[in-house]
Formats: sequence, structure tokens, C-alpha cells
Amino acid sequence: MAQTKHRIFNDYRDLFWSLIPLVLAAVVLAGVASQCTVATNGPTQGQIPHFDADAALTSDAKTLSFPIRKPALPQGWVSNSGSRDTIATAGGGAVSTVGYITPQGTYMRYSQTDASEEALSRQQLGSRYPTGTQEVAGQKWVVYSEPTEETGWIADLGGVRILITGAGNEAAFTTLATAITTAQPLAKK
Repeated sequence: MAQTKHRIFNDYRDLFWSLIPLVLAAVVLAGVASQCTVATNGPTQGQIPHFDADAALTSDAKTLSFPIRKPALPQGWVSNSGSRDTIATAGGGAVSTVGYITPQGTYMRYSQTDASEEALSRQQLGSRYPTGTQEVAGQKWVVYSEPTEETGWIADLGGVRILITGAGNEAAFTTLATAITTAQPLAKK
């Protein structure tokens, strides 16, 4: 019978030496699976996914019953996502959403819908509530906020409600709000 130490005589060194083979095996498996990298100079910006906002908004303008706007944003704003959804509650409707990465690297998105402001805010903003207004390019935007959540701005542009949310600062909100307010609805070809 092999001579083994009684359990009471084991200490942290025994634990350390028994974990070394396990850690080495995990590192080797991660390296073989190409699931880890070493970056000695810190994290770097990854590639931003491409989303064809022009094609998506043109398609939405053809198929949705409300006016769709495509904002002319300054250079450096990159569209990276989009979706179409439906608000199924009372006062709901179709929703067209496009997301952007700003030149500062923050994410901003805007949604267009024929749903009521109440249905839109309830679906997209949850517990956030109106805390004030902003006047941008002659358009009143209702500001929804809560201390631990992203801010949301909603405007009624006649036949369509616009919601802006994101991690950007007030300048990013103002830039997007101005571009949306001044954009003409796309033709329903």
C-alpha cells in the first residue's frame, strides 16, 4: 500500500502543486483552440460591423406605413446595426431601428415608429420617466432618464415618433437629433 499523508497534514503547498498541472492543461487547451491572445499594449478597438443603413431604411420606407427618415450624420458616424420590431401593446405599431458608433466610440441608436409616445417609452425605456425637454433645431424632445440607465429622447414629428438612446454625451444626442429633425422623409417608391 502506498504511503500517503493523512489529510490533516496537507497544506497550501500541496494545493498549489496539485493545481499547476490543471492550469497548464487549461492554457494548452485554450491555445490549441485559439481562444486566447496576449496584448502587451492593452485592449485595442475591434472592427466595427458594417450595416447598410441606406438599404434598410429605403426598404422600411417602402413597406412601413409611416414616414421614414435617414439622417445625414457627420463623417465618423458608422452604422453598425439595425432591426425591425413591433410594439404589440395598446397604442403600438411597427418600429425601425438603426444603431451607430460615434467618432468618440460610443453607441447611439434611433428608432422610428407610428406607436404612441407612451407605448414606445414603455416598451423601449422601461422604468425611465420624463425629466425635462430639449429644444433641437426647432423640435421639442422629451428627455427620459433614470440615474442608472441610458437617457432616451423622444420627439413627435407628425405621424412618427422618434426615440434616441445610447451611451453618448449630450453632444452626440444633439447631433443625432438635429440630423433626424432636418431630414426629409424618404420616398415610398
